[in-house]
Amino acid sequence: MESGQLPVWRGLGLLGRGVEGPALGPGGCERRLLWVASLLCVLLDLQLPGLLAAGQAEIENHLEMGRKLLAAGQLAEALSHYHSAVESDPKNYLTYYKRATVYLAMGKFKSALPDLSKAIELKPDFLAARLQRGNILLKQGSTQEAKQDFEAVLQSNPDNTEAQSQLARVNELEFSMQEARTAFQRKNYLGAISILDQAIEVSPWDPEAKEMRSECHLFLGNYNKAILDLKPTTKLRNDNRGAFLKLSKLYYALGEHEESLNQVRECLKLDQDDKDCFSHYKQVKKLSKQLEAAEEHVKAQRYEEAIEKYKAAVKTEPNVAIYTTKAKGHICHCLSKSKQPHEAIDVCTEAHHLDPRNVFILRDRAEAYILNEEFEKAIEDYQEAKEFDAENEELKEGLERAQKLLKQSKKRDYYKILGIRRNANKQEIIKAYRKLAQQWHPDNFQSEDEKKAAEKKFIDIAAAKEVLTDSEMRQKFDSGEDPLDPENQQGGAGHQHHWPFEFNPFGSGNFHFKFHFN
Repeated sequence: MESGQLPVWRGLGLLGRGVEGPALGPGGCERRLLWVASLLCVLLDLQLPGLLAAGQAEIENHLEMGRKLLAAGQLAEALSHYHSAVESDPKNYLTYYKRATVYLAMGKFKSALPDLSKAIELKPDFLAARLQRGNILLKQGSTQEAKQDFEAVLQSNPDNTEAQSQLARVNELEFSMQEARTAFQRKNYLGAISILDQAIEVSPWDPEAKEMRSECHLFLGNYNKAILDLKPTTKLRNDNRGAFLKLSKLYYALGEHEESLNQVRECLKLDQDDKDCFSHYKQVKKLSKQLEAAEEHVKAQRYEEAIEKYKAAVKTEPNVAIYTTKAKGHICHCLSKSKQPHEAIDVCTEAHHLDPRNVFILRDRAEAYILNEEFEKAIEDYQEAKEFDAENEELKEGLERAQKLLKQSKKRDYYKILGIRRNANKQEIIKAYRKLAQQWHPDNFQSEDEKKAAEKKFIDIAAAKEVLTDSEMRQKFDSGEDPLDPENQQGGAGHQHHWPFEFNPFGSGNFHFKFHFN
């Protein structure tokens, strides 16, 4: 600091400590105020160069840090420094331009545009900013504004090749969009799509081009492609509730009720009082709630409750076929799992007609056929399912089991021996066993031939009861393996199963018949 200069704070301090100024007299107040103002101006003049230098150094530091972080790919950190640089020096066109560069690197072209416009406002002959803004406007499909920027560059620099090239693309894009609109109006949707494909390569951020191509896909029945084009427009246009509602309805029509609900909620976030969105929301919410409840019941193996929910869902939405088809398939599964073979076969057959390539419906009907002891039909369903999904392990295992059960059915069938269904519970098994044991007890017969025949029958009845009341052996038998067949025992055919027991079917002393069999 030069001799005689006082820091600002010291000068102000002198005033505060009562350093006398001009004496008060007539007009004294005015003179005193002028004296204070003069003193402040002198003090500020003394300090201003230093303050400006310090401020400029801080700005340069932010710009340098921003540049290094941008080069390192740390975009958010770089942006923070450029924010500080802009705040410190809001009249510097270059800080706006550099911040716009970061926004573009982050894919935030909407945020970059105001910064580029501000840079051009501060420095109208800043050609780099005009080119950058023109490129963004071209990608947005704003051809008139983009043309103005490129023409402005060419006025200053007629040899600028980038501006020449981009101006030519602007003209091509305008021509292509007009051609696409004409093709669309003439219902030449494939032709319009072909033109729009090229246009969207030039202007990927143009919502009109994507919306038109989405409509073309819809008319051609390509719902998924229509969705892919429509989704970006929710961000390309502000407050695009119409796009969110349309997406919700498209997902709904495809049977994707959860995603439909997500999209219509986005519409209501923009305006909770939107009548069209709210009306659709209520319908989707009700259906989703029923289907979600049904799925929870299935997970908990509450199949009857699940069936009721699926039936209710069909009543809620009877006009969109996919929900009826899906509900039929799920009801088929529930009936098969709850061991209701006759009902399952009927519903599964109906579901199969609606969705003939659905391997899960074929699987569930095959299981119902197995419960109904129609093993050949079960094999046919598993084989058909495997044609659609050859690598599915569950289908392979199901087919092998059905084939084993068919082979087994030609041998000893413990269910048939006791005269019960394959889904009989333990109480029903014991009841059938006791009745038959009493009927076929060898002591009830007189001749030797009758006794031998009764003994054989009696042994089969006992074997059936032994297998079907033992959960592990019953599971093996249901999988197509006879746990009492010597061929299935460890050690192969040479290992014989010896089963000595005293048969007393009623737990009383009425019958005591001891025998052994190999």
